[in-house]
Amino acid sequence: MAAPAPPAASAAGPHSVFVYGTLMAEEVVRVLLGRAPPSSPALLPGHRRFSLRGRVYPAILPVPGHAVNGKVFKGLTDRELHVFDLFEDEEYVKKTVEVSLADTSEKSLAYAYIWANEGDPDLYGEWDYEEWRKVHLKDYLEMTREFMEEVGQF
Repeated sequence: MAAPAPPAASAAGPHSVFVYGTLMAEEVVRVLLGRAPPSSPALLPGHRRFSLRGRVYPAILPVPGHAVNGKVFKGLTDRELHVFDLFEDEEYVKKTVEVSLADTSEKSLAYAYIWANEGDPDLYGEWDYEEWRKVHLKDYLEMTREFMEEVGQF
């Protein structure tokens, strides 16, 4: 798999990204980025988090009357955003969303990775972060390390 060229280093961020699934785990982000950027708890209104049959990670879709708890990573460089883009791949569409920061109640714009297939028959129920940490984190960290070896360091 040939990775697309990373953005020019001179155009470095900063970017904010709302995460709501496996990227809420600081351990996973450290493997991907080599650091855990500053973050704040956040709420994304008008969306719902789903489990996906046969997968350990979740998806979100716009659903009126729902909201998704997560966090916003702040100060990401273009390179770090590119790593997230590669990690989330084509099953997700990166969109700008407005989130409410839980620690200040202020609204903020951030990127979020929205599931591309709104009619996916594998979407069901609610994904549980704490259960994922207990059951899947160790294997997921290993998969993430292998992913980074495949794409290489930019």
